[in-house]
Amino acid sequence: MKKFAFAGIGVAVGFVSAIALFPAAQGATNVLSAYRELDLFGDAFERVRANYVREVDDSELINAAINGMVSSLDPHSSYMDPKEFADMQVQTRGEFGGLGLEVTQEDGLVKVVTAIDDTPAAHAGLKTGDYISAIDGTSIQGMPLNDAVERMRGPENSKVTLTILRTGEKKPLEVTLTRAVIRVESVKYEKKGDIGYIRITSFSEKTDAGVKKAVADLKKQLGSGLRGYVIDLRNDPGGLLDQAIAVSDDCLTGGEVVSTRGRKPEDTQRYNARPGDISDGKPIVVLINEGTASASEIVAGALQDHKRATIVGVTSFGKGSVQTIIPLGGQHGGALRLTTARYYTPSGRSIQATGIAPDIAVSNLTEKEQGEADQFAQRTEASLAGHLDAEGAQRNTKMPTIRPEDGKKIDDFQLAYAMDRLDGKVVPAPVKQAAK
Repeated sequence: MKKFAFAGIGVAVGFVSAIALFPAAQGATNVLSAYRELDLFGDAFERVRANYVREVDDSELINAAINGMVSSLDPHSSYMDPKEFADMQVQTRGEFGGLGLEVTQEDGLVKVVTAIDDTPAAHAGLKTGDYISAIDGTSIQGMPLNDAVERMRGPENSKVTLTILRTGEKKPLEVTLTRAVIRVESVKYEKKGDIGYIRITSFSEKTDAGVKKAVADLKKQLGSGLRGYVIDLRNDPGGLLDQAIAVSDDCLTGGEVVSTRGRKPEDTQRYNARPGDISDGKPIVVLINEGTASASEIVAGALQDHKRATIVGVTSFGKGSVQTIIPLGGQHGGALRLTTARYYTPSGRSIQATGIAPDIAVSNLTEKEQGEADQFAQRTEASLAGHLDAEGAQRNTKMPTIRPEDGKKIDDFQLAYAMDRLDGKVVPAPVKQAAK
């Protein structure tokens, strides 16, 4: 019996040991499988080098392979070669050369996300949703986005002609622009009566400093008569996470601003506001629309959840993911722009593919114009191929919406509504509309 008992214990110990070693063995198997796949890549690489119709530079092949791997993950992950990495670093400092366009790629064409204020693109009348089909007469159908962007860049004062496909236009539009050094002031402001109007066009390294300066100057201009602020985040494509946190912190006295959650539980990070509200508790209205994305959605979501501001406009873009820039290859290498986390508003909402729904839905489009616009696909995160899935909630497009009356359209009905609200004027109640 004793011999049997010890044998049983030995089997049990061996079984437990096997279980303990299983994860390690499984990990080793996965690594071995990965190396076999890399052997396949190496084989393909050598075949292309040896047999392609023309000689191809090794770095060209490697860069294209890395970009193909990363860009297949989601619409916001990509590989930047050394030049593109350097250009990106310049852009986040708020100064870069070109036309002043924020673009993405859709259906093989370059699609305009927004034309940055006071740039050649804005002055030429390029609009959100325009498609660029050719540059200087050369079709860019199927061309990698980075190559198309490179063609649009060039020396200051040189000219470039874009062929534009625009909804509602029967023929392509030919638009000639003069390139310029784009120095983007990400924060613009002015007094409108007794209200401080602050427009944030992007979140670069100088955005928080710009907001602080705007508030300080508006206080000097309006003094004790300052009634409140309108913060305009419409068509703001986002930018740096730390700047979005800092701007949110400017108007909050405490509490969580945003949290980010990655692949592992230990990757979770929470960012909290510090005491002190530079707006002195004055009422704030934040304007958003379909072009409000990423970092600007963080600000809108934080102020909404803390009930520090009233969010007015239409549901935002819905980019709820965080990209980390990971340098590669040392000092002279490129970098990965890799999606590493989702972000969550203070109440725990993920707005990935859903967007920030306004507290009060207000549109610049009349009922008739909205009906015409609904015939075409809307530009949102959820419409991008390969986007990360939403978590639970769905995009809200059925809320009652205040609109300008047909025949009485105001240039900027959303801003006029925000001003009236801060001025305490009577504003119309939302009118129910058919579900879209």
